Amino acid sequence: MRKTIAVFAALAVAAGVGSYAGAAPSSGELTPDQERALDAGIQVAPKGSAAAKAAAATTLNPYLANIQDATTADYSYWKDKMKQDARARAASSRLDANKSAALGIQADPPPAVVHDEQEPTGVGANDSLENAEPVPAFGTAATKSPAVRILGDLTAIPITIGTLAPGAEDNGAIPLATDSGINGTRGVTTTGVLGDGPHGTAGTGTNDFDFYKLTVPAGASVVADTSGSASGTDTLVALYDAAGTLLAQDDDSGPSVFSLLTHRVDTAGTYYLAVAGFTFNGSLPADPFDPASGAGGGDTGNYALKLSSQFVDQDYFSVKLRPGDVIGAVANSGATGLTIYHPDGTQRVGSEGLDASSLYPANSPLPGGGNTTLAYVAEEAGWYGVHVEGPISAYDVLIEGYRPGAQTDRPRVKQTLFLDFDGERVNTGVWGGPGVRTLSPLASFLTRWGLTRSQENQLINRITAEVAESVKQDMIAKGLNDFYDIKVVNSRNSPDVWGQDNVSRVIVGGTIAESGLNTIGIAQYIDPGNYALEDQAVVLLDVLSNPSGAASLNTYIKAESDRLAWVSQGIGNVVAHEYGHLVGNYHSHNSNETANLMDAGGTGFPRLFGVGPDGIGGTADDADVDFVTDTYSLTEGFTGVENTLNVTAWSAFFR
Repeated sequence: MRKTIAVFAALAVAAGVGSYAGAAPSSGELTPDQERALDAGIQVAPKGSAAAKAAAATTLNPYLANIQDATTADYSYWKDKMKQDARARAASSRLDANKSAALGIQADPPPAVVHDEQEPTGVGANDSLENAEPVPAFGTAATKSPAVRILGDLTAIPITIGTLAPGAEDNGAIPLATDSGINGTRGVTTTGVLGDGPHGTAGTGTNDFDFYKLTVPAGASVVADTSGSASGTDTLVALYDAAGTLLAQDDDSGPSVFSLLTHRVDTAGTYYLAVAGFTFNGSLPADPFDPASGAGGGDTGNYALKLSSQFVDQDYFSVKLRPGDVIGAVANSGATGLTIYHPDGTQRVGSEGLDASSLYPANSPLPGGGNTTLAYVAEEAGWYGVHVEGPISAYDVLIEGYRPGAQTDRPRVKQTLFLDFDGERVNTGVWGGPGVRTLSPLASFLTRWGLTRSQENQLINRITAEVAESVKQDMIAKGLNDFYDIKVVNSRNSPDVWGQDNVSRVIVGGTIAESGLNTIGIAQYIDPGNYALEDQAVVLLDVLSNPSGAASLNTYIKAESDRLAWVSQGIGNVVAHEYGHLVGNYHSHNSNETANLMDAGGTGFPRLFGVGPDGIGGTADDADVDFVTDTYSLTEGFTGVENTLNVTAWSAFFR
């Protein structure tokens, strides 16, 4: 498998994390190295060892949970587990019935039409988005096929592969890099050792890095592969330009703990490939020009590296979609990566080696169980690009398209979101918890925010209004779906409607200790297209009402704060966040310039709550946080931008 994670140009460097030396941090406070790691898409939790995997198995899935401590999120473990679960789901006999229901037919779903790639052997015909090969048979209209299999080949472009002697220490920075001898299109194989040299375990202990210099023509790709390593060394590879800007990194896209990175460069020039050992402290140097700037604790051992500069066959296709079309795409055979592009040419969603389709609800028709799986909700009519990536091989890509679940639901019932503030006896197993537990009501937490019992009704009303503004009024006002409508009701002014058709519930109350759920909030599913119209989430209130901490609303309350306004805004935003998962949104990047209701937890709570520039909650400069277009959370493995407003807008359909 191959994975390239592009990072923001403003980042000069990023750090990686693992589980190999010392103890994992436990406070949730991140070092600067760990902050850089998260910004570059590298997890900051221990991983890889038997102990780390056993610990991860007792945690909640971070794709679904709004966690307060990023050092507990072992994405490596969960990506492997989700892929295993996705294969089991794909083999389920229920999936065909789901597809028929979504298509509104009684018979079995029609077989996918086959589209054979038209590009002749070699490179050229469909190697760019501008020249994407149309797949005219596919579509959700009655005259089109809702499923297509694209069969093609990624063709070898021959290059010379030489042998490079192991680099001499110290080669731990850009000025000290081993010259690979690559100038143009060429490759080399070499070996190395992590942990030796003046900054390895016998030296400063700040981590040993091995840098390699190569000169690459415009449009060529740098390919770095450590999968030939004989040892179990957990490598991480990173590509820098001559100015020290981190362009791409990869951790585990190769077999086991090995790395496999492919990154296309637009500008001819000299680039530097670094090999590092993974550690949760921060795997890469804080300064790639300083070999002693590592964080320490990196994995050590022998590795093998195949490094090349080569022109890689790129295959692009295009499919015609209608507004609100929900598509699922699965890369099979030799295809390991997929990317979907908007008709305006912007990348929407891409991934290599990730299949999170096990997070779909049981009645979703969307496919999964491949090397990579993506889901996407179309914003407008037009031809959308599909980029297929992988090693030199034949591939088989499945694309299926459906209308949103609320549109195809019969009989038509308006979607209702029920906010339950009364406390509940609930089976927490639906979120990965220990079973039936009793959760305390909202009223139990009022004094922890300095509110009185007499303000409970006001708080409930204002939380409900905050949620309704995010999930109803904004959707109607911005008009992406002319048939959008939803009811938002609560347990104070409405009968308990949970259990009725088309009712989703968010429980607001309880604690981590009561629920057995170590999170602030968690959703039952991530459901692109919203096919499960009766699902639930929970927002726990102990961390949100703690005396202090980045994830506590009290941290931002000062003398000038309007406590009632602030608490209702913060809780309302967290509720909207969890509902956003139920209708198909993934986490967005929590430390860029865009505030989004789907921003991940960890270090992103002030942004999710809507703290204004003065750093004080409940004042005039607080932000109205909405569903918007934002970068995906890089640690989760998706690239591109997610239009969370659009995904939410097509989750309800009533007329």
